[in-house]
Amino acid sequence: MCAAAHGGGGRAARRVGAATAGSRVRSAALRYSKRTRKVPIAYEAEAKPESPNPKWEPENWRQQLENIREMRRHRDAPVDEMGVEKCYDTSAPPQVMRYQVLLSLMLSSQTKDQVTSAAMLRLRQRGLTVDSILQMDDATLGQIIYPVGFWRNKVKYIKQTTAILKQDYGGDIPSTVEELVKLPGVGPKMAHLAMNIAWNSVSGIAVDTHVHRITNRLKWVKKETKYPEETRVALEDWLPRDLWREINWLLVGFGQQTCLPVNPRCKECLNQDICPSAKRF
Repeated sequence: MCAAAHGGGGRAARRVGAATAGSRVRSAALRYSKRTRKVPIAYEAEAKPESPNPKWEPENWRQQLENIREMRRHRDAPVDEMGVEKCYDTSAPPQVMRYQVLLSLMLSSQTKDQVTSAAMLRLRQRGLTVDSILQMDDATLGQIIYPVGFWRNKVKYIKQTTAILKQDYGGDIPSTVEELVKLPGVGPKMAHLAMNIAWNSVSGIAVDTHVHRITNRLKWVKKETKYPEETRVALEDWLPRDLWREINWLLVGFGQQTCLPVNPRCKECLNQDICPSAKRF
């Protein structure tokens, strides 16, 4: 009886021990299983990291851009023949050339390319340099640049800016946007174009009324912008930087010939079917 009881107790003890051992094995197996299940997940996450949210970009913009390039391939808009890049003396010393670029930009504000080009030609016939402008009286300068838009204000700005260039920059123009926009009569669009044309440096997108109007019509901005500087910031947020240099030239000519401010020629536009604004006109 005692032996049986002892034997029974031993068997019970062995069963308890086996159960305990089995429990330890199952626990270890479970821990191992959990560890091994995590390894592939970690490995896949490392091999294929989650990509950040893609940057916003407008629908169909690449096709729209290609179509605009095609429409502009003849380069026969006023900006191509009489724009700022055609107004300065390419044979002049670099410093004089840069000054002429800046002056043509100042004259071009709210003025047609034809009028700016004619005014620059008259100035160059007088020998357009920092010193020649400083020696010229205001009345004479006004007669030469008339009828550019706001010509009286531009006489004042040109004389003030030229004096600053003479005193602070040795007759040259600043080489940064920050310094350029501090000059009287020079805004962000002019500054970015001056950096591009005079210094061969892409500092930003030059946004004038054409670029502002067209990019809003194409919905190249997340929400409608009211001012060109807002448009510049919105465009630079998504447009690849290697396209910044050409976008002003492309859209200005396109705006002069096809996407007109009033009565745009949508029927002649290759983007008619993919332009969000085409049906409004």
